Amino acid sequence: MQSLKASILGLVGTLLLLGQVNAAGDRGTADEASSMLGNAEAHYKAVGRDQALKDFSEKGSNWVDRDLYVFCMDDAGVITGHGANSALVGRDLSGLKDANGKKFIVEIISTARAGGGWVDYLWPNPTTNKLESKSSTVKGFGDDICGVGIFK
Repeated sequence: MQSLKASILGLVGTLLLLGQVNAAGDRGTADEASSMLGNAEAHYKAVGRDQALKDFSEKGSNWVDRDLYVFCMDDAGVITGHGANSALVGRDLSGLKDANGKKFIVEIISTARAGGGWVDYLWPNPTTNKLESKSSTVKGFGDDICGVGIFK
């Protein structure tokens, strides 16, 4: 009886721990975003610009993981690929400001062309449909600037 009780308590503890891990795992991490961006760059180089941008924007692709997704734009701020909202492809977002008035597209472009880095701004989270703080790692790939962001 004591052994059965210990087994049940152990199972309950494991299930509680798994629940905490899954809840914490609902959001991508900075390391996961950086890894996805590195993989996106390798894919871009391997299959070429046109195919990569198509792949990044395809619904249900490998380029979307929870709240992580690849997005790309040209130097003018026109979206060339977007994993969370393909309707943005072709739209000029260069003058877009976040809820705090920050012209974050301009900062994304300048950061990427200066060698890459992280940019903070507010953006709608596709998994919660709420405006949230976001930080994106961005880098220039050929003619495009691509990024992957995390919601905080």
